[in-house]
Amino acid sequence: MPWYAWLILIVAIGAIVGALMTLRETANKVELTEEQRKRVAERNAEMDAKENKDG
Repeated sequence: MPWYAWLILIVAIGAIVGALMTLRETANKVELTEEQRKRVAERNAEMDAKENKDG
């Protein structure tokens, strides 16, 4: 493989890794109250029960 193909490959991999690192740095953690956590858990349980019944 010619040297410029390796260069393009390295630049592409660097761009992907850099984008993923930037995405991880800028991600915001969602803070939920205890009530919201409870509602999410209830909805998840409902959906699981519905999937088990349907499937």
